[in-house]
Amino acid sequence: MANLQAVYYRTSDGAEPVGEFVDSLDPRRQVALDNQIDRLNMLTPASPHLPFPHSSQVRGELRELRCHYGRELYRVLYRRSRNLIILLHIFRKDTGAIPESEVRVAEERWADFKARMDALKRKAPRAAGRDAP
Repeated sequence: MANLQAVYYRTSDGAEPVGEFVDSLDPRRQVALDNQIDRLNMLTPASPHLPFPHSSQVRGELRELRCHYGRELYRVLYRRSRNLIILLHIFRKDTGAIPESEVRVAEERWADFKARMDALKRKAPRAAGRDAP
């Protein structure tokens, strides 16, 4: 049985907000977060969630990966799409509960992801010039 694969959400212009956030941190924090995110790649369709305290449900199918570097807490909000785990949003957690604004960002990105993935297949552009039929 194949493992699930964690991938960064990508905007329509090619930006990867979670990857960019991690890359903006110093190298030690990057390694710590990358190692914790990599645990998602060990999941299988038969066992699709990390147990608490590593992960927990936020709302519906939206989940949080609970990451830390020393006393700094980070949360990665993600959802599963078939055999992919889409990393939608990451933030440094400074409060008890996840702020609603952070959940909304993840939900908006999920809606964008689904809309683009569910869009009708487009007809490939016709060749121009000498290659035209």
